[in-house]
Amino acid sequence: MQRLNGKDRIEGDLRGAIIALGNFDGFHFGHQAVAGKALSLAREQGRPTIVATFDPHPVRFFKPDLPPFRLTSLDQRQQRFADAGASAMLVFAFDGGLAGTTAEDFITKLLVDRFGAAGVVTGADFTFGKGAAGNIDLLHEIGRAHGLTTEAVSPIGDSEDIISSSRIREALKQGHCEEANRLLTRPFAIQGDVIHGDKNGRILGYPTANIDIGQYLRPKYGIYAVKGRLPDGRVLNGAANIGIRPSFDPPKELLEPYFFDFSEDLYGQTIEVELHHFLRGEEKFDDLDALKDQMAKDCDKARELLG
Repeated sequence: MQRLNGKDRIEGDLRGAIIALGNFDGFHFGHQAVAGKALSLAREQGRPTIVATFDPHPVRFFKPDLPPFRLTSLDQRQQRFADAGASAMLVFAFDGGLAGTTAEDFITKLLVDRFGAAGVVTGADFTFGKGAAGNIDLLHEIGRAHGLTTEAVSPIGDSEDIISSSRIREALKQGHCEEANRLLTRPFAIQGDVIHGDKNGRILGYPTANIDIGQYLRPKYGIYAVKGRLPDGRVLNGAANIGIRPSFDPPKELLEPYFFDFSEDLYGQTIEVELHHFLRGEEKFDDLDALKDQMAKDCDKARELLG
């Protein structure tokens, strides 16, 4: 799948595409409905489909001091869009220039002229342009005059509320990863390079593959039953700690998965760790023997839950 830069003009076979437009962080059930509508229209018209996203997230531009909140990295979003059937991912670098672009110019100079879009599909509540002045009504009005068709997809809900990235983030912060995963339609996963740590896990008999959490949302600190996806496609069951490791000094925030019955060197490899079940919160133990006893119980519980 191609990754397109929002600052570049689209030429060739991808010009005249149907563009699904949104943030799409997490690419949850509601986002999939928007992309699905774009894909359906593109198939009917014999056109390619492009899914557009923003990186960094617009909220990060306007509120740079906010704690990390991402549900997916750019690489993960690209894989999700490809799995959905899109031809390409279009990435808007959200900077001062884009923030200052009027809604009218966003439609005429970017969507129509630069990208050559034949149609655009968004969520019904999507806003764009300087001061978030653009909405689906303006997109309809200006788009029609330039031969740009537009479609809006209403929010998707369940028996509790609208499915949204905010709702998923809150579930993860509460340790309700099964609920978050249901709304995402797949497990929340942190992807990163395996780095060297303090080797405490190796000393305890539970060697871990340490990953910097980076810009991902911080789920509730604690122990999780996890699955690890390796670059070669293998999937490993395990248990992981997410947090600051209160039994060790100095505190260091890491994701530390221990994979069952696995002893290969993963240093430098990019792996993805899926959170399946929250087992318990972080604790500080009086001695290493007590910690080892609890880790054994955690692993037994994780094995049971992961089947």
